[in-house]
Parts: sequence; C-alpha cells; structure tokens
Amino acid sequence: MNRLATDPRKTALTEIAFGEDRLTVEHLALLASGSLRPVLSASAKERMRESAEVMERLHAEGAAIYGVTTSVGASVVVDVPKERAAELSLNLLRMHGCGTGRILSEYEAAAALAIRIHSLAQGKSGVRPEIAERLTLLLRERVLPRIPAEGSVGASGDLTPLSYIVAMLVGEREVSFRGEIMSASEALSRLGLEPLKLRPKEALALMNGTSVATAIASIALLRAKRIARLASSITAMGSVAIHGNPSHFDSFIHEAKPHLGQAIAARWILDDLGDEAKSKGARLQDRYSLRCAPHVIGVLVDALRFGEETLETELNGVSDNPLVDVERGEILHGGNFYGGHVAFVADSLKLAVANIACLLDRQLLLLCNPAENDGLPRDLVGVRGEGACVHNGFKAVTIAASSLAAEALKLTMPASAFSRSTELHNQDKVPMATIAARDLLRIVEITEQVVAMLLLASIQAVELRGRKIASERLSALAASVRRVVPPLVEDRRMDLDIEAVLALLRGGDLPVGGIDLE
Repeated sequence: MNRLATDPRKTALTEIAFGEDRLTVEHLALLASGSLRPVLSASAKERMRESAEVMERLHAEGAAIYGVTTSVGASVVVDVPKERAAELSLNLLRMHGCGTGRILSEYEAAAALAIRIHSLAQGKSGVRPEIAERLTLLLRERVLPRIPAEGSVGASGDLTPLSYIVAMLVGEREVSFRGEIMSASEALSRLGLEPLKLRPKEALALMNGTSVATAIASIALLRAKRIARLASSITAMGSVAIHGNPSHFDSFIHEAKPHLGQAIAARWILDDLGDEAKSKGARLQDRYSLRCAPHVIGVLVDALRFGEETLETELNGVSDNPLVDVERGEILHGGNFYGGHVAFVADSLKLAVANIACLLDRQLLLLCNPAENDGLPRDLVGVRGEGACVHNGFKAVTIAASSLAAEALKLTMPASAFSRSTELHNQDKVPMATIAARDLLRIVEITEQVVAMLLLASIQAVELRGRKIASERLSALAASVRRVVPPLVEDRRMDLDIEAVLALLRGGDLPVGGIDLE
C-alpha cells in the first residue's frame, strides 16, 4: 500500500460526499486507500434523477442522441431504434473488453472508480442515481474492477479501461473483493446484490471519460511531491558531507530570480541544514549538482503546483459526452472526454521528475569521487586500514543509479506528441493521456529508487566524517533509515538495503518535513 503524504488541513474529513464536496488529490489518495468513506450526496441524487428524466423524455420524443439513437464513433451514421438502445449500451462495454498489460492495483482502480462516480454525481450525464449509488457501495465494500492498464488513447476518454467498471455493475468480468480475485457476479452475490440492467446512454457515460488517466496521474503527482521534498533533504545532507557552501541556498539569491518553486526548494534545503547553514564551506562554489539544486528541484515544485491545480479541475469536472443541460432541457454534444490537460501535466512532470533522478545521480558521484568529496574515502568504503583495498563500497550503486537515471530520462519523450488517427478517422486527434500518466508513474518509481540509493550514500558519507549532524531534521531522517539499514562497512549485497528504504519512503514513514508548495 502506498500511503501518500497528505496535508492534514486538506484531509480532516472522515467522509466525502460525491457531488457535493470538492475532491482534491489528497482526498483521492485517502479514498483509494479506503481511509475515507465515500457517500453519494442527496443533492447529487436529485441532479442525477432530473438529468436521467431529461434523457428519457427526449429519447421518447425522438430527439437525436449520440450513443442512444445512433451507434458510436464513426458509426454515428448508424441509426438505433428505441427498442434496441439498451442493447447497444450493453454491447458497448462488451466491445471494449480488449484491454491488455498489467492489471491496475486496487489502489489505482479505487481512485479511478472514485473519480468516475464524482463525475456522474454532477448530474450532467443522463445517468440514474442508482448507478452512482451502486458504484459508491462497491467502492465502500472494496469491490474493485480488474482493469488492464493498456488500450486507451485518452479520447474518447479511457473507453477500454473504464469498460471494466461498467462490466462490474452488470456482473461481468473479474473484480477484487477485499483483496480476493473472483468473478463480478460472485462478488455481487456475496453482497446480496443483483447485477444492474443498463439503460440507454449509461454504459457510454461511464466509459466516456478521463478517470483512469487522471487517477494514475494524481497518484504519481503525490509521490512526486515527496520526491521533491526528499531531494532537498538529500541535497542538504550531501552539502554537509562534502563541506559544501551553504550560502548557495541563501534567500537573497533566490529572491533575485523569483521563481516560486526555486525559492521553496532553497528554503527546504536551508531548513534541513539547520545550524549547518552557519558553517563556512570548503570551496567558494560547489559543483552544479549542489549549487543549482534549488533550480532543478524548483522546476519540479512549480510543475507540481500547476499539475495539482489542473488535475483537481479534471477531478471535479464532467468528462463524458453527450451532456444533459437540465435547465434548458437539451442534450449537447461535445468533447470533454479529451484528456489533453491530463496528458500535458503528466508529460511535463515526467521531465521534471526525471531531472531529479539525474540530479541525484550526479550528487552520488560527487560523494563517491575523492577528487570532489573533500577527503571522503573513494566510493564511501567503510573499511579503514589495509583491508580497505578489497572493498568497493558504493561503486556498484553508482552504476545502478546511472542506469536508473538514464531509463527515467529515456521515458521523458512526450506521449502527447504521438497523437494518432484511429477508429475510422473519427478520433483523428487524441492526447495519449493514459500512456503519459503510466510513463509518469514509471519515472516516479525509478526516481524513488535513486532517492533510496542517495539516502543511503548521503548518510554513509556524513557518518564517515565521524561527527554528529547538527540539524535535527537531517538527524531524524538518518535515524529512521538506520533503524532498518546498518552502515555499510564490509561489502555486502545492497538490494535489500535499498528495498528497506523504499518501503519507508513509499509507506510514508520517512520524516520528510512539510510539503507546502505555496
């Protein structure tokens, strides 16, 4: 389970009402983990009822409605008689049962489900409240669809991945029920529920949106926040280890070119240095990987600020088509399923996060290279005396970190630049949002591994100096790592050490300090 770092000011709720409360990325993390109880608000039920009534009335009156009186996509030219509209709704979800690749985790599936419910709860999709009520119940009971990760171009939304949510409603395909994999029909039976019968437009409304891409991007964004904060702590610790010049992080410098993210990163580094910030560095100017760390981390901080605002707009929006204007009694056809904003956030964060992996990789070499580390042992070897010649300390870790940084950077190619024309040229410009989000999550995972390596190396470097860290914050960070990983003296396998630190990081158990992006 990934317990993501959250702001307590934003997560004081124990319950969230879909269609009434504004959903934040922090709320989404708590819903995904099962820590926040979801309910469907009374106002949402009323809006949905009115929306469904408008849809039903206009259908009965013979109005032209995409996906109801017509088939879908380029097949919009195919008419569907009233008596077969519900059959089309069922066949749409069956047609899209062609997903491939890894199955989304329960955490990811729950996040996508929560976003989809919240979109429907706005009452603009022509869907009965019974649909959202059932989905909310399944989310509470941890009945979650088994969603293959691949197969979406991001418009018309995540059609294929989201079809697995609809299939769960009608008792088809597979789900996880409180961690146990079974058929959807069996899970419904265990809860004493019958499969729902879909009405016209309902399958389309559930499938025609950006919920999977937004879920994955939001999860990755929260993890990237923690990376930004930890990169600042590691920079501070590296500066201490090589007797760096703390004046590089002075607020005067960063106010002179006032990118907010840069200033925030510099402040984090100074906060972590504590009394170490009063020391005099061994050099007038340190290497760029230390001196310019606020500028590198600051890009990520600013990208996170923009990304969070953009994703929360997507979280609280309505992303299907067509939409129902209850006040005017009309159905409007548009393209809110287009995940362009999600794709842009994911693609930009990919580059910003990968640059943190690159930065930390450079800092690792700085710590290990005796020509640059102000007298530390080569490769941070922990053995002293004549026995040191048969040990190589962090040498292999530097190779592994370099490999990881290269892989992260390789994945930064913007997925949205690979728009395709598909589905008989109806979907002739698509954003590839879900691919971008999956790439981002992979880059985050890789960078977390580099973070774990650098934490181990930075703590080793400071300890090799034979002195206590003056900063309480860095001391607490080092102590939390040392509780699970001993110092590296004689050479040993380090994969288990890295995994132990990763478990702390991903479990939210490292004292990273506040992550305030304002």
